[in-house]
Amino acid sequence: MKKRTLLLALASGVAISLFMTISVVYCNGQDSAWSMLVGYTAMILAFSVIFVAIKKQRDENGGVITFGQAFRTALLITLITSTIYVIAWLVDYHVFMPDFMDKYAATSIKAAQAAHLSPQQLKEKIDSINQMKEMYRSTFWVIVFTYAEIFPVGLVISLIAALILKRSGDKGQVIAAN
Repeated sequence: MKKRTLLLALASGVAISLFMTISVVYCNGQDSAWSMLVGYTAMILAFSVIFVAIKKQRDENGGVITFGQAFRTALLITLITSTIYVIAWLVDYHVFMPDFMDKYAATSIKAAQAAHLSPQQLKEKIDSINQMKEMYRSTFWVIVFTYAEIFPVGLVISLIAALILKRSGDKGQVIAAN
């Protein structure tokens, strides 16, 4: 693993973790489309380092990189960034806001009640919210839910970056050998 790739991944993980911590404290468990939009935008920005890492790796390899090489680099950054994010959330949740899920569930139930659902749909929605709240009591499920929040974003960006930046050396390019 290249030192630069590791540093970019660490920077990405720290950046998204700091942003997440600030936004969660600010939103305080509120279930809003705005906070989700801002959060996923921050994830996309944090994962933009994937493009930089692949481009640098391609440049160092004479302008050539396969999809597999690019994807491996991108996936490594995604895994490191996502893991830092999960660790940061575990610390935030367990140390600073252990009542987060109670507030989140209450807000989600109020939103469901305001949605004018049928009594059966409302009951199913509330049961689903309460089931998630119960699952969140387990650190294992907190980790699973948190990875499920960030990892797919990084995976999609990894695939896109690898597809965009892959370049083979057989397209009439002259690659100088040292």
